[in-house]
Amino acid sequence: MTERLSDVTARIASVNQLEAVITAMRSVAAARSHEARVQLDGIRAYARIIADAIGNALAFVPRQSRPIASGHQPDGQAIVALCSEQGFCGTFNDRVLDAVGRMQAGTASFGTELLVIGDRGLMVAEERGLAVDWSAPMVAHTAQVAALAGRISEALYRRLDAGQISRVGIVHALPDASSTMDIAEKVLVPFDFGRFPTLHAAVPPLVTLPPQVLLAGLAEEYVFAELCEAIMLSFAAENESRMQAMISARNNVQETFDRLRARARQLRQEDITNEIIELAGGQLP
Repeated sequence: MTERLSDVTARIASVNQLEAVITAMRSVAAARSHEARVQLDGIRAYARIIADAIGNALAFVPRQSRPIASGHQPDGQAIVALCSEQGFCGTFNDRVLDAVGRMQAGTASFGTELLVIGDRGLMVAEERGLAVDWSAPMVAHTAQVAALAGRISEALYRRLDAGQISRVGIVHALPDASSTMDIAEKVLVPFDFGRFPTLHAAVPPLVTLPPQVLLAGLAEEYVFAELCEAIMLSFAAENESRMQAMISARNNVQETFDRLRARARQLRQEDITNEIIELAGGQLP
């Protein structure tokens, strides 16, 4: 079928509309990534306050009685995989789930429960045949981070209290302005108190709880802060990955647009040439 100028013109209009959508998606992703990076400072300041409180609480516990991370092999583990809620983010979910596979392979001697965050990540996990034990939607805005961290904490501590697991790991992407994307793998439980230096304040803080109970509560609070930070980092990384995907899509759209414009000029010239030939031959009424 002969291509007509009107068809090419209609395709050019469609490509222009698509480019506008891609530009808007890129702008939204950039704004969300920036907002997430700004919010990270507050989360990290909160974590530092909890870390200082742990250091102060350790001063009330004799060194031989301090809790330490268990060195024995756990009976079971949970892995939290922070994926994306929406698409158009390239290989983001594949990279995260590849890291989950490596973590599972390294701990194949005991059972693993997989907790997947993000509906799009859940779809990819199911396509890979992974058994997902629990899932939740990923945040769409930074204001939802604390609520999601609370949901994940509840799901993890239910399993810990029931004795289903004794180890918790988390896998998430790290934001990076370049096209590369690093993946972080971190152990949340057993909680390592050895990371925190003992603080001896000039004026000891007033303590109304037994030190061991206080430390347990502070450890849970610190894990919550770590979850908030991981979610915020993953959210920023997801949107930066989407930005990169939209940049690539825009380049492809621009190439298509250039080809269509060239084809439209060619067809317009052919139409003009045909009209001249018809006029020269006296074929027009």
